[in-house]
Amino acid sequence: MLAFAWGSTAVAAPPQRVVLAWVPSDTTVAELAAAGFSPGIMSAGLGTVPAEQTYLDVGQGNRVFDSLYDRPLPKHQGDAARWWREVVERAESAPADIVPGLLASKLRSADPMARLEVRRSALRRLARPPGTLTIAIARPTGSDAPLPIGIAGPGFDGNLTSDSTRMDGYVLSTDVAPTILEYFGIETPGEMSGRPIRAQGAVDPGQIESLGDRMDVIYPRRGPVVVLPLVVWLLLTAGVALLAGATVARRAVRVLALSVVYLLPLLLLGAALEPGQLAEALLVGFGAPALALVTLALLSGYRAIGVASALTALAYVADMIAGSPLTSLSLLGPNPALGARFYGIGNELEAPLAVLVVAGTGAGLAGFAPRISPRSAAAVFVAAGLLAAFVFAAGRFGADVGAAIVFPVGAAVAAVAIAGRGRWPLVLAALAAPLAVLALLALIDLLSGADAHLTRSVLDAGGFGDLADVAQRRLQLSARSFAKPALLAFLPVVLGLGLLAYLRRDRLRSWLGEVPAVRAGLLGALAATVVGALANDSGLLLLEIGTAYLLVFTGYAWAERPVNSVESTASDEKLQLRAPHV
Repeated sequence: MLAFAWGSTAVAAPPQRVVLAWVPSDTTVAELAAAGFSPGIMSAGLGTVPAEQTYLDVGQGNRVFDSLYDRPLPKHQGDAARWWREVVERAESAPADIVPGLLASKLRSADPMARLEVRRSALRRLARPPGTLTIAIARPTGSDAPLPIGIAGPGFDGNLTSDSTRMDGYVLSTDVAPTILEYFGIETPGEMSGRPIRAQGAVDPGQIESLGDRMDVIYPRRGPVVVLPLVVWLLLTAGVALLAGATVARRAVRVLALSVVYLLPLLLLGAALEPGQLAEALLVGFGAPALALVTLALLSGYRAIGVASALTALAYVADMIAGSPLTSLSLLGPNPALGARFYGIGNELEAPLAVLVVAGTGAGLAGFAPRISPRSAAAVFVAAGLLAAFVFAAGRFGADVGAAIVFPVGAAVAAVAIAGRGRWPLVLAALAAPLAVLALLALIDLLSGADAHLTRSVLDAGGFGDLADVAQRRLQLSARSFAKPALLAFLPVVLGLGLLAYLRRDRLRSWLGEVPAVRAGLLGALAATVVGALANDSGLLLLEIGTAYLLVFTGYAWAERPVNSVESTASDEKLQLRAPHV
């Protein structure tokens, strides 16, 4: 099957050749390094895929989620020709340029003398003669665990990496084909999404194994480290609200809100420290409330949540600009189990950061500049949104195309809301802002050679057909997110909160009547959340996370509302009960 899938060709023995060897699945990174290979680990697929899909992805240099095909991968049952026809038909159904066997066909057409040998071999029997590029990959087993990979040949002396991952020691299955073509001096076709693998730094198998260990726990730890503390905080706050008076309840809600905000930078700290699961859970569970209490001791009112939001956003801005891997290795970074992205920010971070930037700007204005003019406040919203969009969407930094839409929309809506220019300017600003930012970022990516997601999927698209494929993929994946049981279970809660907010909109206005900047920030954050759910391929995930952070700011606004009917009514009732005894 391997020889068929890649069509290994050998007309004559030229000075250069490539050997692609599939070594035993239990081969380790340390063993590859000891055998003289530049080591690394390789993403086996988008999510959990069968071993045959990994082989196909290597040979075609491109891949999509299995859910985007119209049928499962057919099983190879002996009739190779029939199996191949079914594989090709299946590939044609995907909204992408998936061409099985593209590597072999490109070699035949571009350089018939190019010699590619594909074999299975024990590592100890794998010879590496001069003039040969040898690529050794542990055979896939059908899990989502990364595969050890090693490359030996001219120019390979260090840990492996590629522009697909921008991570020292990590590459993708789709990077193998472009690496082989580059070795033969053949241009990578546009249908291949991978990028050539290279070596950099010193050979350090320990660092690669540590990287793999950290990536293995990112998804499993999200529950005990992120969700469990949130549940505990909510239960404690609810208990305080039921047992204590309104004044204490308001203080508890403030602590809860700031704890949820500070959860994000503590996840960055966890990525830096790489503690065990219990230690990371304690870091978040106790560290976030401690930071909340310190902030409230130093700052009052909306200043506290404004500063907390700014510190959180700036922590990620600094990490993006520095090119640090901490965001990617934090528990809310890109999910390595999916194998889709390994640098910048993912949808899990885009949703809360959009709310923190837009609503946090409104809180900061209300706390530090309550008398600022509407025009100046609008300018601050726009500046904050554009800065965030530049950092989190530009290919050299956050590389998140959705951020180029979400942050400008939120900032534009907030700016128009506080300027009080009416409904139509609000709509026009929300439509024009992301288009302008996308155009600017496209220019920046082209001039800087960022080669990020925006460049690959949009700017390098081969016409309207390819752009339509991009749109179709995103819509299908977004629709697929609404079918995930874990996410679908919370959808009624989100819809219920939305309905409640609409029914109680007059009360919300009364809470925010004296803080128009906070009101504008919440409106902008709401717009960013809704647009983010529509524009991204994880729509329901963004909607639910964004709603949670909108609830954080709404709760804080409740805690900061003027002491009016609630406390006054309770006091009057107590006085009336006591009056007959006076």
